[in-house]
Amino acid sequence: MIKVSDTAAKQIAISIEQMKGDILPLRVAISVNQDGSFHYNMGFDDSSRDGDTAFEEKNIKFVVDVATLPLVGGMMMDYVEIKDKHEIVFLNPNDPNYKAPME
Repeated sequence: MIKVSDTAAKQIAISIEQMKGDILPLRVAISVNQDGSFHYNMGFDDSSRDGDTAFEEKNIKFVVDVATLPLVGGMMMDYVEIKDKHEIVFLNPNDPNYKAPME
């Protein structure tokens, strides 16, 4: 499913803590743009839809819909600083715009 870096897991845990007790699953959704590129959405969601797949990674409950499921295999969520701004990023080898990180 989705791998989560330690820094992303820590940031997501902080967000969950700020919700003051409402432990909702984190829904990750991917839509494919007309040019084939991926658009990522995520948010805490208490609704359940037909075809949803739920799983847990690093004590975080995730849910993805049936259309997103085949697009998340091997994806990594990370929390990074980009141009003095911290944000969650998606490293997804299924995304046509994906470029493997330099080692």
